[in-house]
Amino acid sequence: MWTRRCGCVGGALRGLRAAPRPRRSCATRPGPPWRVLFFGSDGFAAESLERLHASSSGPAGGIVETLEVVTLSSSAPVQRLAERRGLKVHSWPDVDAAGRFDVGVVVSFGCLLPERLIGQLPCGILNVHPSLLPRWRGPAPVFHTVLHGDTITGVTIMQIRPKRFDVGPILHQEVCRVPERCTAEELGASLATVGARLLMETLENLPERILHQQEQSKEGATFAPKINSAMSWILWEQQTCVQIDRLYRAIGSRVRRWGGVELALDSVLKESNILAVFCKDGWVGFRTVKLKKSLSAADFYNGYLHQGFQKRVPAEQVCAFRSGGAKKDAAPTAEPLLRSKTSH
Repeated sequence: MWTRRCGCVGGALRGLRAAPRPRRSCATRPGPPWRVLFFGSDGFAAESLERLHASSSGPAGGIVETLEVVTLSSSAPVQRLAERRGLKVHSWPDVDAAGRFDVGVVVSFGCLLPERLIGQLPCGILNVHPSLLPRWRGPAPVFHTVLHGDTITGVTIMQIRPKRFDVGPILHQEVCRVPERCTAEELGASLATVGARLLMETLENLPERILHQQEQSKEGATFAPKINSAMSWILWEQQTCVQIDRLYRAIGSRVRRWGGVELALDSVLKESNILAVFCKDGWVGFRTVKLKKSLSAADFYNGYLHQGFQKRVPAEQVCAFRSGGAKKDAAPTAEPLLRSKTSH
């Protein structure tokens, strides 16, 4: 239940001003349409914004009455989408929602919302989070889902609470299977669609869902910290083939933004012209290496791992390059190549 704060402030002259619009209680409202303030940034958030806009521009009786947007960057996907749809955009952090909106929606925003702002919205602020909370709280749940080999994930709709990320009560949740060998980008796109649908289902009967909300379990909570360039380093002798495969699928799409070297993962014995690297428990094969441009395994070998280069590398730092038409059941050859920290 939301309550109004009362008191005498500013003396007699202040008392002559028009009284503020009474705050509407979410619990006493029959339901939509809602006046929505949306907070978001990336492509994952844009999917939910698109669904909200479709409802606001649809026939009478839709879920959204009015829709405005708060974003962090003029180049963010949410900003560009808002401009294309003609939505009003507010600059963060100068946002005042008092008396103008019923509910907030935050998706991949990246900033804690102050308690003052949360309190201005009668129905609070909903968050679309791509994990089965309390697992993978934090800014990068999809990446950690892939990185840790989870086979089950999902989307959670929760109410945010001040001062901490991803700890609020759950209003709606759906379990999803993680497709075999999917990338974080592929999984994120799939969960964005699910999240947008769950958001609309939540808004359809929001007062009831708030009434039956469930607190998150105190068991099973894990944290999903932001992905950074340091996590892209491969320690060949310490990581298994499975770990390297997961790492590539989790963060491979971000490598060029960090200026690192991208190694396109494939089975080491499926075809010729594969760069084979010996890891903790076996061989990992790469078909291409991306520096300033994409190089085949053979071109990378000829350009960077020729005999003159190899003479400058300690003999114990070896891996193998395999080229030609060797049999599928043959082991990779043991030509001395560079084996060290390689930015994946």
